Amino acid sequence: MTFEPLLHAPIAIQIHVAAVIPAAVLGACLLVNPKGTPRHRLLGKVWLVLMAITALSSFFIHQIKMFYGFSPIHLLSIFVLSGCWGAVVNARRHNIEAHKRIVRSLYFGGIVGAGVFTFLPGRIMNEVAFDGDEIAPLLVAAGLAIALLWPMSKKIWRRRRLT
Repeated sequence: MTFEPLLHAPIAIQIHVAAVIPAAVLGACLLVNPKGTPRHRLLGKVWLVLMAITALSSFFIHQIKMFYGFSPIHLLSIFVLSGCWGAVVNARRHNIEAHKRIVRSLYFGGIVGAGVFTFLPGRIMNEVAFDGDEIAPLLVAAGLAIALLWPMSKKIWRRRRLT
């Protein structure tokens, strides 16, 4: 692992990574811990700010130029920004089911789904994590997905049985 490619990357990429990594960790914690507590509300606000920073910074990243410097991944950024707004609106209206649905889709689509693609060969995070190796990211991604999602799914299913 080397941070050299990230240190030489444009500032927009550095900001993007600096926001998305804590958002990924904090989001996982929020998904598995009790909801509606003052702690959840505070950390949820922090998470939404991190997600907004992640989405906004992506508009300044133009490595895949398909349409005037933008690519389909920028559509995800629009989805994330509108989802952040929707999560806040639905939480304030006490529409908890819609809030949950939006937050889960933001996390699994905006962080997990998009994050998998950042480790593809030729991408900066592949160089950071795997020194440009082509097979290692696939094996690690599969292992991490199982290691992270399995306990999370068990905890969520356990909670559903209790309610």
